[in-house]
Amino acid sequence: MPRKGSRAKTMTSVRSVDRAIAILQAFSAEAPSMSVIDIQERVRLSRPTLYRLLETLAAHGLVRAHGTPQRFSLDVGVGQLAQNWMAGLDPVAAGRPVAERLHTETRESVGLFVIRGHRHVCVLELPSPQVLSMARGIGPMDCLVPGASGKAILAFMGQLEIEAILRELPKDIDRKTLRAQLIQIAEEGFWVSRAEIFDGGIGIAAPYFDHSKRVMGSIIVFGPAIRFSEERIASTTRLVVEAAAELSVALGHSSPRRAVLKPRPSKHAPSNNARTARAS
Repeated sequence: MPRKGSRAKTMTSVRSVDRAIAILQAFSAEAPSMSVIDIQERVRLSRPTLYRLLETLAAHGLVRAHGTPQRFSLDVGVGQLAQNWMAGLDPVAAGRPVAERLHTETRESVGLFVIRGHRHVCVLELPSPQVLSMARGIGPMDCLVPGASGKAILAFMGQLEIEAILRELPKDIDRKTLRAQLIQIAEEGFWVSRAEIFDGGIGIAAPYFDHSKRVMGSIIVFGPAIRFSEERIASTTRLVVEAAAELSVALGHSSPRRAVLKPRPSKHAPSNNARTARAS
């Protein structure tokens, strides 16, 4: 059985770790460089304790002292930790439990897509357990249009990328209709496609983002339109948007992503759920 002195020493060590973490978390984009007094106001530690912890953090490359009067900032060690964290952000690993829960909740086919250049790739597909179902398969799709999974990504790409992709589309794609759809997706954060990929099919997709607020891909629920009343489309859309938001958080995204497209010019533009969303 551990001695009382040993337990006390362990508790002191744990408190030191908590305090060191509090010091690191005191820095922010608004306060990237602080004096000892500034830090002390945020962490409420005695001056000797604060100096001792700052010295330890500096020895590990996590903070650095600079300037006269002396100030402190985060150092390269924090950046290395951040790089290690970012390297472990795998959309497939992070997205699997999200997709599996969505699959259980809807009992429809669920797909997870990642963007690769001007195409998107299906990296995970969970077919519907129902007799009448639809599947696209794992692998690259031809292009981002048509289909909800691709449009949900395209609407949140950079303007130059969007224009480049539009130039590559087949000539029979109605650019004006597609642009209106992309603006609508940018405002609403999802797309409901009707018979764009499969005749008689419905697809409901929402984009997900990484720590830099860059669109990484989309998650989609799709199946036969006969099973999707307008009420079920609305309820499934909520589940898809929530799933995409959860996946974004798992990939380090922390705030709403605004698309670069300008607001829809007319309030009379058709709603996602009110008409067949075909771009061709």
